[in-house]
Amino acid sequence: MRMVLDRQSTQPVYQQIRDHLQQLITTGALSSGERLPSIRTLARSLQVNKLTVLEAYGLLEAEGLVSARQGSGYFVDQMLSAPVQPSTFAPNQDVVVCNSRSRTFLYTYDQSILAHDCQSVIDLSCSFPASPPPELQRICRRMAASADQLFSYDAVQGQTLLRQQIAQLLLQRGIQTSCEDLLITNGSMQGLWLNFQYFLKPGDWVVVESPTFQGALSILEQLDVRLIGIPMTSEGINLELLEQYLHSHAPKLIYTISTLHNPTGLTTSLQHRQQLLDLAQRYQCPILEDNAYEGLNFEPVPPPLKGIDTRGWVTYLGTFSKTLLPGARVGYLAAPACHYKDLLERKLLCDLHTPTFTQAVISEYLASGHYRRHLTRLQSQYRHHRNVMLQALETYFPQEASWTVPAGGMYLWVQLPNSIQVDEICWQAAAAQVLVVNGLGLFPGQQGYPALRLAYSKCSPEGIEKGIAILGELLKQAL
Repeated sequence: MRMVLDRQSTQPVYQQIRDHLQQLITTGALSSGERLPSIRTLARSLQVNKLTVLEAYGLLEAEGLVSARQGSGYFVDQMLSAPVQPSTFAPNQDVVVCNSRSRTFLYTYDQSILAHDCQSVIDLSCSFPASPPPELQRICRRMAASADQLFSYDAVQGQTLLRQQIAQLLLQRGIQTSCEDLLITNGSMQGLWLNFQYFLKPGDWVVVESPTFQGALSILEQLDVRLIGIPMTSEGINLELLEQYLHSHAPKLIYTISTLHNPTGLTTSLQHRQQLLDLAQRYQCPILEDNAYEGLNFEPVPPPLKGIDTRGWVTYLGTFSKTLLPGARVGYLAAPACHYKDLLERKLLCDLHTPTFTQAVISEYLASGHYRRHLTRLQSQYRHHRNVMLQALETYFPQEASWTVPAGGMYLWVQLPNSIQVDEICWQAAAAQVLVVNGLGLFPGQQGYPALRLAYSKCSPEGIEKGIAILGELLKQAL
């Protein structure tokens, strides 16, 4: 590979390397699957520092042009034959106002665990992250070898060093907070449980997006509260309808996933976020912001609601389950001072504290500086998987279906014609070894339109295309 650098240029050398390789990739001179020169080899041939080449490769990886394979180097990603089309998601949906009803999250969870260990299944249902990075595995082994002090009792609010690391992480995302505002939880599910128990009592009204995270709905229904499901539009929760119900029902809490929404994958604009905060202030209604997919965006996203909240209306939830170790169950919440002590007391009564060892592992990994590079790898991988799924949807799905185009995360949402029996499609797909999530279960009261949630994080690109082809054929037969 011949590359000439302009040493007199004001453009940094790493950007020159990136631009040259980008041109070779986009013109087809470097084909899909082709291995780039090793960092050492290219640095030697160009007479530059290895870190310069690594930075250039990192830019290409973040742009979804190349992928790093552990122990093998960098390879050109498969290029789409057509550009990503904009979202066609435009639902026509009513507000859902309902009492709690019995539902189970257990079946969905058990299905995802069983599918995770089954190599023959094309699993488009679950959101397992990629394998733990090798640096994290090394940290686990090293700490386990001398972990006597890491199996003792710890502070209820979590280890100080970990909370300091998280505060720095949040600062990079636009949230100014200190470790004194942070509480470490057993995953974001515990964060949901603590907040719902704190803000709500039986019979209270709570606003949720429709559709929304099934786990949150299950917790709310266990607490015997009443749900107001405000429809999701392509811009996020319908703010006009939200204001009507804030005025008429005086809910005690708004639960929202403003970035990389589960299940739709949508991300709201800065203007939408500010308007939501204004409504919370006007009607004196706290907001619980669930940001479980933070860091998995491969396009720019606005700062979280918590980052632009100047009056203390927002409690923020985050987790490392979607990016690092799902089984470690390390999450966190950032709460206004007026709520923090009561949430801390509830955490104490629930389980004393999050396990000391897993906190220490995550803390050490964040301190090592590897986390940002790990997120870049995930972003590159998930962008590629999303693009493969979008192109497969264009190729195989009936034209009556529409879907979202997420800016990151692990899911997209497919709206189906009203004539489709989604239960039947899901059973037929499972019989063909393809697992998907029935979207009806993600609406309050299970009152919604026919839809599927499709996950692209776990499956290989080949598996994604095969699974979408099978689903597309089933849908066409059903129309």
